[in-house]
Amino acid sequence: MLLTSSFIYIHHLKIHSYIGVSEQEKIVGNDYIVDLKIKRNIIKAIMSDDVEDTINYASVYEVIKKTMSYPCNLLEYAAGRIGESLFEQFPQIEAITILLTKKNPPMEADCYGASVELHLINEKNITKNIAFSKNR
Repeated sequence: MLLTSSFIYIHHLKIHSYIGVSEQEKIVGNDYIVDLKIKRNIIKAIMSDDVEDTINYASVYEVIKKTMSYPCNLLEYAAGRIGESLFEQFPQIEAITILLTKKNPPMEADCYGASVELHLINEKNITKNIAFSKNR
């Protein structure tokens, strides 16, 4: 069997947090939705049926929950912190797509929410792959 790529998804993770520039947002907070697409080679997990050979969803949730517990002003900043924290906790992650949505943005519009989407690559994995290629 040849695995060309593999991804782990976490859909619509709901978290209450304090992200925003207005005083009201800093006091009452808002509801947020986090969607993740994690690129990680899971061929070993396919063969072993062992959670150690993949990414544990519950552990990912704990990292996100902890990261979102720190107030900040911008969705962009919060999404970047999530990516940085996940790469730090799980160095085997190759790349992450993060969609962070504020469900009730403070604007006079009827919408589901306002979002920021980041596509991040774990630079440590790139360095390893380049170094491996040079040594061949």
